[in-house]
Amino acid sequence: MIVAALIVLIVFLVNGSGSKTATTTTTSSTSTTTITTTTTTVPVAAATCPPTTGSAKRVILFKSAPPDCIPATSVWEVTFKTTAGDIVERMSAAASYAAVNNFIFLSRYQYFNDTLFFRVLKDFVVQGGSPTNTDSAGGTGKPGPLEFGYPGYSFTGNTPPSSCKTTPDQAACYHPGEIAMANSTGPSTDRSEFFLILPGGQTTLNSEPNYTIFGYLVSGMGALEKIGAGGTAISGTGTPVIKYYLESVTATQVSG
Repeated sequence: MIVAALIVLIVFLVNGSGSKTATTTTTSSTSTTTITTTTTTVPVAAATCPPTTGSAKRVILFKSAPPDCIPATSVWEVTFKTTAGDIVERMSAAASYAAVNNFIFLSRYQYFNDTLFFRVLKDFVVQGGSPTNTDSAGGTGKPGPLEFGYPGYSFTGNTPPSSCKTTPDQAACYHPGEIAMANSTGPSTDRSEFFLILPGGQTTLNSEPNYTIFGYLVSGMGALEKIGAGGTAISGTGTPVIKYYLESVTATQVSG
């Protein structure tokens, strides 16, 4: 059972192409280039910090990872407006600066708006954060802005201690309701996709602590479990039977 769960975990949390998709926004002052895919022309934006009030436009592809856009000691309350109800997470920059900075950066560019929770496994996790609503995130596997898919870059996060494998009750280990980064081959390949941990999912995750935690649940477990109930068994594909969407993300700095 544990081995099977670990195999599913790898399939679930690792991008199929090693790339992720994200939607971003540019301001009038943002320099961009464009690339053409088989379906659309996508602007490639310079990674400049968006206005604190958020960008007026949505952008999904950047030339590089974001600069430091938030204070190092800031704490954020982030509301995920979903079609199942609101989910609120508390994020501390001091605990996981790269991941929180990246998430605030992308959310201010409307990156996550109207995206699908595209992989849902009951009693495990709910995964989202891909503008293409798939693991591949538009990755081409060829040199260029979309080699690894949206948002066009990766960054290095941090992981829970390896001691979570034997002592999972530590505060630094995985717990229900927390949000963590999905990745391709480890924390150096964090991009935009994330997952929310359903009750029971922490057991499998703590046996393989390879994913950056960057927030904990404040409210909305009912909404999260509703999304989870629309998924498949952990032995399934994760393709949701009932589709739920992330309509918008609102991040408010509460301290720091």
